[in-house]
Amino acid sequence: MKQRFVKAALIACSVAAVGCKQAQMTTGPGEYAVLTVTTTDREIPTNYSARIEGRQDIDIYPQVSGTIWQLCVTEGQRVSKGQTLFIIDQVPYKAALQTAEANVAAAEAGVATAQLTYDSKKELFARNVVSQFDLSTAENSLLTAKAQLAQAEAQQVNAANNLSYTVVKAPSDGVVGTLPYRVGALVSASMPKPLTTVSDNSTVYVYFSMSEKQLLELTRRYGSIAGTLKNMPDVQLRLNDGSMYDQTGRVESISGVIETGVVNLRAAFPNPNGLLHSGGAGDIVMPIVHKDCIAIPMAATFELQDKVFVYKLVDGKATSSAIGVETVSNGTEYIVTSGLTPGEVIVAEGVGLLREGTPIVPKGTAAAAAAGEQPAAAESAAAGEQPAVEAAGAAAGETSGEAAAETQNQKEE
Repeated sequence: MKQRFVKAALIACSVAAVGCKQAQMTTGPGEYAVLTVTTTDREIPTNYSARIEGRQDIDIYPQVSGTIWQLCVTEGQRVSKGQTLFIIDQVPYKAALQTAEANVAAAEAGVATAQLTYDSKKELFARNVVSQFDLSTAENSLLTAKAQLAQAEAQQVNAANNLSYTVVKAPSDGVVGTLPYRVGALVSASMPKPLTTVSDNSTVYVYFSMSEKQLLELTRRYGSIAGTLKNMPDVQLRLNDGSMYDQTGRVESISGVIETGVVNLRAAFPNPNGLLHSGGAGDIVMPIVHKDCIAIPMAATFELQDKVFVYKLVDGKATSSAIGVETVSNGTEYIVTSGLTPGEVIVAEGVGLLREGTPIVPKGTAAAAAAGEQPAAAESAAAGEQPAVEAAGAAAGETSGEAAAETQNQKEE
């Protein structure tokens, strides 16, 4: 009886071994989606924080002191060049002008008198009636009178200018800003705040910054700063409410000074409807075009110690390889600068589950292979070959029959 139990145990081990062998056969290389590296064109939009300024933001200060006598504009009003904004009390300046005019008249009379004296002395000197000293004295008196006239005329011009400065006018077309001073306020050229600010917003300037590295990439791509400005694509402006401005702009200048690793750029946008205001904020959206580049999905990469890696498919196995990528991306793809060449095959998904040397079966290949093996299995069955599982089942059946007969014999005894 002991021999029968040993025989049954051996048969059970054989069945388990057949099952383990079958499981080992079914656990092959994993299926993963793969990607063949090719070149393509990509346009990647890049956002830069920006501030909006009018083409001209002119602070208006008075050139003379006095009290504001009349306020001729309102806040936010659009004005034209030369339009009156403020009028400062003119009474003292009119009086100063009248005094200067009177001084000019007196000086003119003095010149006329000195001229008559000189002419008389000149004739008398010709007749030897007066000496050379008298003639020279008369001539000097004439020159002094003319100098006094010139001085009086200069004072008259200055007084006239001061009177004109009491009428403060717009230096350019634009929009009036805030008005911190009202009628009756005492103002002067040295006051801390301007009377107002006139902003020319027909065209606005949008200032933004990019890193030194990005500027170097653009300069290398287009050859020079001038080439960069010429070939740089039109830019768009995302407003503070998230909407896109309906006009495109052009980058007009790049600063020649790099401060704390960034460089300032200026783009100009037309503003026919006055939607943009000086002092506003937004984002510049600049498309960066890459020609004949290699673009791969971010899902096909992994990072290790600040480096980007991919798994290449080499001889059916995953082989990690470091690649260089652009710092700017669209959030779903990387632009590869080094480490990959067209024609190479990389794993496109599940790279976080892979290890160096993992066997890879491209997705879809195993299914095709299985479809080709099914007819062969059917032919084997038709030829009378018994699969290992069926043989193991038969052996297990025989063992069960023998065990049942042994139990029956024990009961009869």
